Amino acid sequence: MEITEAAVVAQVLAGDREAFRLLVNRHTRSIYNVAYRMTGNQQDAEEIVQETFLRAYRSLERFELRSSFSTWLYRIAVNRCLDFLKAKKMNDRYQISENPGTEEDDRAIQLPVTDPGPDRLLLSAEVKEKIARAMGLLTPAERVAFTMRHMEGKSIEEISKTLRIRTSAAKNSVFRAVQKLRQQLEPLVIG
Repeated sequence: MEITEAAVVAQVLAGDREAFRLLVNRHTRSIYNVAYRMTGNQQDAEEIVQETFLRAYRSLERFELRSSFSTWLYRIAVNRCLDFLKAKKMNDRYQISENPGTEEDDRAIQLPVTDPGPDRLLLSAEVKEKIARAMGLLTPAERVAFTMRHMEGKSIEEISKTLRIRTSAAKNSVFRAVQKLRQQLEPLVIG
């Protein structure tokens, strides 16, 4: 019989610190996936995973046992990603103003490829760059909404809860993100 997450949380709150490891093992992959999709960078995603679990552990007494631990943890991860993206945007603005003419974009989106030839490698690199630029044009809320809806398969209700906005605002965020991406990526569509 598998132990419930609420029971594990209760064990941790009762002083069994090692029990938290079970929650970490159970959720690391999903938290990493959302962090990577939102940041586009492996190192940043790994850092966000660590920060998410640290913050969850420190705030565990505020977790309501009747709630879903995975939803609560997911919200912490999304908040960490939003904070990270805001800080990165501010840092990028500072660097651009300090170093005019240099534009660094280390965000990369990995696309699966099998036995690529040189022409396919070139096309793939161009597509990755255009997708990364297009994702960079989204606001943090739009990026989260788009990622949750189209990459994580989350419902509009889950998105609205995660972003703490009304359902209609969540729908609008997804819609605006799709419109922006469609506009930016339309030249890639072979007609």
